[in-house]
Amino acid sequence: MFVIEKLPAEATNLGQAVQEVADIESIVQSHDAWEYHALCDLLEQDSIDMLLVYDEQDGIDNAGKVVIGYCLYQVVFEQAEVLRIGTLPNYQRQGIASKLLTQLNKELQLRDVASLLLEVRADNAPAVALYTKHEFAVIHKRKNYYQLPYQAAVDALIMQRTYEDTP
Repeated sequence: MFVIEKLPAEATNLGQAVQEVADIESIVQSHDAWEYHALCDLLEQDSIDMLLVYDEQDGIDNAGKVVIGYCLYQVVFEQAEVLRIGTLPNYQRQGIASKLLTQLNKELQLRDVASLLLEVRADNAPAVALYTKHEFAVIHKRKNYYQLPYQAAVDALIMQRTYEDTP
């Protein structure tokens, strides 16, 4: 069973959860992974928060929870940005990232956020399709933004979702 929660505030669980996110980062963002200390430094900022997806195994306490996905985001006034989102490879294509975005959208709307930004590689068709499904639209392209040795450069797409004001 998958459960989405905000990053725990308790120091013990916080450190373990951030380490699990750093471990996932090293797998899914192998060329640009954010390490444990960098994530901890970011999370010290009041404007940055994280949603976690747990696979609750046999246990009912925190020892039985395994982080399988995450969404690190920042909210500054009426603007939010997804800084990182990831899912362990053996859990991908199961709707986890979609559930994370749905949960994030609900939270941001409650906080009266006007829009949500993110950046994605133009060649990451599954991610672009996911974001489009969640009402994001391309608002800018950074030409040849992603560059790795011995590989062709790839554009970055800046995508935005705006939230309608409800009367």
